[in-house]
Amino acid sequence: MTSDESTLPVTEDEWRVRLTPAEFRVLRQAGTEPAWSGEYVDTKTAGMYRCRACGAELYPSDTKFDSHCGWPSFDDAIPGAIKEIEDRSHGMVRTEIRCANCDSHLGHVFRGERLTEKDTRHCVNSLSIRLDPRDTP
Repeated sequence: MTSDESTLPVTEDEWRVRLTPAEFRVLRQAGTEPAWSGEYVDTKTAGMYRCRACGAELYPSDTKFDSHCGWPSFDDAIPGAIKEIEDRSHGMVRTEIRCANCDSHLGHVFRGERLTEKDTRHCVNSLSIRLDPRDTP
């Protein structure tokens, strides 16, 4: 973030100015990007995934795994970086995940699928995150 973006927007109108229309729909209106369309679905680059809205660190790249679901998947987040909210939309009960810093929608978390040792899949929209790559040796 640049210095003039260091203060978080207070109103949705302020968020609308900062974000692209697609980012706003996902991050602030809990939308979902189409499966397999996001820039980070197949990314293997080392680094830190940050909230696209506020820049908060969310997921180290070593927690990302191939779930073959069409969205980036992580089996763990940085402690305290996300919050979970019950989501009863679309006729089902799911657990929504939001950035703990700015309350922006990231996606949903699923447990019990046995896809990783941690048995957790954070299914995240690419539009909700931005990869900050590390220098690799």
